[in-house]
Order: sequence, then C-alpha cells, then structure tokens
Amino acid sequence: MPKTPEQWLEEAAPAKKGGVFKLFLGYAPGVGKTFSMLSEAIRRKSRGENVVIGVVETHGRQGIIELAAQLDTVPRKKIEYKGTLFEEMDVDAIRTYNAHVVLVDELAHTNIEGSKHHKRYEDVFELLEAGMDVLSTMNIQHLESMTPTVQGLTGIQVRETVPDWVLQRADEIVMADLTPEALQNRMKRGDIYPQERVDRALGNFFREGNLIALRELALRQVAQAVDRELESYREKDELGRRVAIRERIAVCISSNPAAKYLIARGSRMAQAIDADLHVVYVDLGQDESEANQKTLDANILFARNVGATVTRTHGKSVAEAVAEFVKEKHITQVVFGRSATSGWRRYLYFSAIHKFLRDAPAVDVHIVTQEPD
Repeated sequence: MPKTPEQWLEEAAPAKKGGVFKLFLGYAPGVGKTFSMLSEAIRRKSRGENVVIGVVETHGRQGIIELAAQLDTVPRKKIEYKGTLFEEMDVDAIRTYNAHVVLVDELAHTNIEGSKHHKRYEDVFELLEAGMDVLSTMNIQHLESMTPTVQGLTGIQVRETVPDWVLQRADEIVMADLTPEALQNRMKRGDIYPQERVDRALGNFFREGNLIALRELALRQVAQAVDRELESYREKDELGRRVAIRERIAVCISSNPAAKYLIARGSRMAQAIDADLHVVYVDLGQDESEANQKTLDANILFARNVGATVTRTHGKSVAEAVAEFVKEKHITQVVFGRSATSGWRRYLYFSAIHKFLRDAPAVDVHIVTQEPD
C-alpha cells in the first residue's frame, strides 16, 4: 500500500537515518539543472565518492552527453506496455551498486505501468531510505500548487506534477538560474531543442513574459526554502527565545473544479508567511451525485498534495460550520471563493459572508476569484 505524505515526512525527521536529498530547481528547460547536477556529481567522484547515474535525460544535448560519459550508469529496466518497450530507472539494480550518490533526473516523471513505483519521486525516497544521497532536478511548473498559476500564465496544462510536501523532504534546494534573454539565445542557437522546433517554442512557452514570470516563481520558492532553513536554525540556536504564534489559513471549498484555484492561492499565501494551511469542506447534502463526488475527491487530493490539512464537516449552513471550525482550530485567515455575483444568488452569497463575520471570532477574510490569474 502506498505511503501517505505524512509517513514520508515522518521518516525524514532528524532522528531517522537516510541519505541527503539535493534538488536542482529551474524555471524552464535549458537553464542548466542537469548540467549543474552532473558537475557536482563529477566533483564528488573526484573526492572518492561512489557516484552512479540512475537516470539522466540528455535530450541529445552534447554537453550533457559528455558529462554523463564521465560517470557510471546503471542500465535501465525494460518494461513492455501495450506492445511497446519502455525503459525506466531500475531502483533494485541501483541498490546493488551500494553507491554513495545517485543521480535521478526529472523528478516529476510518471513511471510506466508495471514499474515498482508510480512516480519517480517515490523511487527517490526508496534510495534515500537505503542511505544513498540523491541529486535530482525539477522545473517549478511541475510543483503541484503552481500548476493553476502556470496554466494561467502560459496557457499550458502541466500534467506531470510533484506534491508540495515532497519539496519539504529536500535537504537542499539549489536554483539553476539563467536570465530569460540568455535562455532565449540558447534556444536560438539550437542548444535546447532542434532548430525545427525553435520558432514555435519561442512563440509559445519560451516567450519572454512567460520566462520572467516563471523565473520569479522559482526564485520565490528557493527564497522560502532558505527562510525555513534559517527559521529552523534560529529555533535550535535560540531555544530561550519566545516563538511567535503561527498564522493559520483556512480555505473553504466545494465540489466545484474551480476550487483548485482557491487551494493553490491559499497554499501560496501560507508559504509566503510560513502559515499552517487548512482546507475545509462543509457537507450540506448537496453533492451526492457521482460527478460532484468525483470533483470533490479531486479537490481534496489536490489539497493534500499541496500540504494542507483537510477537514470534512457537516452543517446546516457553510457560514455556521466554518465559523465553528475557525473557533476550534484558532484560524487567523479565511479564504472564500467569489461566486454567484448576480441576482438573488448574489444576495444569498453575501448574506452568508455577513453571517460568517457575525458568528466567527476576529479573523481576516479573503474573497478571491476562483479562476486562474
């Protein structure tokens, strides 16, 4: 049975023994994540560490091919699926190498059916549990809480994602950075994609505006990781100092698929101020259909993957149930979705908000759009 996020994080506690997980984070293909990972691996090999490549995707880039050739590579496992032969990282074979350091490219990759684990990050956790250090790579658009924002910015739906809690397991996050102008120049030279794909890429994902926005998202993520590391150090180094009470953000959701945008917004707010994130669903007995249950389950899964604590409760009204939840959990900020903005529905919506404000303790309320920016 697959492990829960909580089980993975519990096993990452300082008391547990395991390998060091280092992630090279970028904002687009071609910024240098794999190059940086291979360069560090070669330096560590020169210091006498046993380094092997679990999987590195060269994408035909000559510089990557030359660096990878300097390291031992564990042959990939061949898996037949629907009449086609696929190759995936062979976790069991890697473990027999007794390596100190393993390179695992493209953390968000989904393994083909029949593999040992469904996702590559699960392969990584097994190697870490075995005591091996893992160097890996990922672009910011594959972080689950970022996907609605990225789709709003670029119009591209990212299908392969990594839950936010996985990055909490990373011991080090390093930004592989390059200015958008320099990245576009690399693209024009054919260093990233073949020349026949260059014009199309520059006119779509690699537009300067997209790259600037994605770079900012990646820089913020790394800055937040640094802040958490600093805060952890301060708590250990200054035990006598008083620790401030953490903010607690609650996002109210429904079975509406657009609720994912609310959850993503709440997640970014929580990360920005290092707050606890809660997601609450009030069952009014109106979501009994199979379609509604399916979208509700998807919303709840998304919430858990971005690190939220999910609560399902019952009540006669959303306002009453959420007000009670705020009191019990000492919530400091609440996020509601903006909806029903015309006619009598608008009246009912704002009446519910007013009732919540009347019944709830002092709390900040955010009413935000449920659509991507």
